[in-house]
Amino acid sequence: MTSSAGSSRTSVPRQKQRRSSRRCGHTPGRDSQALSALGDFQTLPLEIFQMVLNYLSEVQQFNLSVQYFEQLQFPNQRRNFKTAPTVSNRDFKQHHKQLTAELCVLNPSAPGLLLKRCTLLLPTRDRLKYVHKVLSGVSCFKLNGCASPLHCLGLQCYGVFLQILTAGWDELECHRVFNFLWELSNLARKVQTVVSSKPGSARRLELRIRLFCRGVLLSPGSHRSDSAFWLTRILKPWPMVNQARLLYIIFGPVSSRDGHVVWQKMIEGPTDETSLKGLADAIKLLYGTEAREWTADDVISLVDELSVVPQEWLMENNVRLLLLSGNSICFTFLASKAVNGRAVELARLMVFMALVCEKDLYCMDWAVKMMQKVCKVFSSPWERNNFLQCLENTFAHMLMDMLQAVLAG
Repeated sequence: MTSSAGSSRTSVPRQKQRRSSRRCGHTPGRDSQALSALGDFQTLPLEIFQMVLNYLSEVQQFNLSVQYFEQLQFPNQRRNFKTAPTVSNRDFKQHHKQLTAELCVLNPSAPGLLLKRCTLLLPTRDRLKYVHKVLSGVSCFKLNGCASPLHCLGLQCYGVFLQILTAGWDELECHRVFNFLWELSNLARKVQTVVSSKPGSARRLELRIRLFCRGVLLSPGSHRSDSAFWLTRILKPWPMVNQARLLYIIFGPVSSRDGHVVWQKMIEGPTDETSLKGLADAIKLLYGTEAREWTADDVISLVDELSVVPQEWLMENNVRLLLLSGNSICFTFLASKAVNGRAVELARLMVFMALVCEKDLYCMDWAVKMMQKVCKVFSSPWERNNFLQCLENTFAHMLMDMLQAVLAG
């Protein structure tokens, strides 16, 4: 009896406490968690809260204001903020967006890490929507947002932000991130425009796509596996001919004056290694082990298609791209010509390879060893002898052309 009475005595206060909490409206759940997240700051009028922000650093302001901004989404909190006489919720949201822009430029990894933690328990789609809502006020983060994209760090900062946000996410979540950005920026329609129209007819759009892909999706400093994933997502939806056009737009040579893609660079005359380095690095990335969705045949076909964008390149430029792409890609490309019986084309490639090695001061022994390896690919002595005969004829024609050029002055 004694224990029973003690039990009843202890149960009465708990019942009163529950009834009291219901009368006060403090029902457990999302609203109560939201109210407690701000602590003592929830009692401050909005204009006082903004005065407090003036004494904090940019990072401290962002850490605090993003929590405060989060609470504006709850109706119960909105009623409290309506009592502020001089500052509206809209003004505070504008202040928050402006602060986000400033902080993302000063230290883009800070908001990325913060929003990564704040949205940890949300589904990927909701996380992306919330992050977009927070960053939507930064015009320089948009594909067509900045009036001077060549002189703006906005897209690069957005790339660092995105890199921090998605670090450690699995491949399925990163697919959703890409699809979200693809739809948000309407990239599918814009890419379709530039790859199906005449090269250079949409110069501004080509530049915008190049800067967005290189700054945001292919952010400098990303891991090779991440860069291979994003580049694969950009290229794979398109046919091979469009993949080559798009690869040239993103990594091809550009004008030092206005940043636009120079389409005639590979056609009009020999070019230097600087103009080809971006394309060579992209090809090596797709050929590496990080790009699991690409086979060797895919990459070789892409290189072959690239050499006729927008028209057939000078053979010297084609060979220089192969040399910059590395020994493995170079040999695989040459071996594919041998296997497919294209002896005349292979002979021209080998002759110009010797020429480029001489002009760019590569070791000529490398070209000799490469030709010896290619000769072993032929399945019969007749095919190998036919190739050597084509090689001899090509050298003879080149020497005659050089002699005529010298005699002509």
